Amino acid sequence: MSDDLLSDYAAGGFGGALQPGKRPALLLVDVVMAYLTPDCGLYSPRFEAALASCERLTAAARASGTPVVFTNVSYGAGGANGGLFFQKVPALEAFLEGSPLGAFPPSLQPEPQDVIVTKQYASAFFGTSLASTLTAMGVDTLLITGFSTSGCVRASALDALQSGFVPLVVADACGDRDARPHDSNLFDLSKKYAEVLSEDQAIALLR
Repeated sequence: MSDDLLSDYAAGGFGGALQPGKRPALLLVDVVMAYLTPDCGLYSPRFEAALASCERLTAAARASGTPVVFTNVSYGAGGANGGLFFQKVPALEAFLEGSPLGAFPPSLQPEPQDVIVTKQYASAFFGTSLASTLTAMGVDTLLITGFSTSGCVRASALDALQSGFVPLVVADACGDRDARPHDSNLFDLSKKYAEVLSEDQAIALLR
């Protein structure tokens, strides 16, 4: 980002700092095969590097006893439970119930102690029990990763903030189909709604 853009936001009063709480959890947003399968419309090679980062973060979280939360997306026949979102984004047909594109990748599978949240909309919080589950676990901070940066990651980070959880978005572990929405959304999140961390910073926090 250019110096004039950064100085403009700083002068406008944006970009205050949020401090991590005492009990983090790792949130893996929609790290599923639709984004990793070349003949699927949602695919981009950019997701593969983010997957590798998610794998390393998950290993670090499990080693430290940090809760791990996976989200996926599933729609009934015709996508009626996806409402206007399903109408707006025809690519969401990849997540009709039973589609292999909605499965978690072989290299990043939930374990018995992990939480799985199935959703129909962009945010991991909207229409789900995620906030209640995190509260019951004593979680106050979320390390947020997954696909895509400008879509479900952004929506989940915003709702984490609005639900009282400190959102820490791990840039290396998020993917988008193009660098431009990825970078612009990370910038906007960092100035208004979340802290944006590198993978190394996130792993240091987990340790």
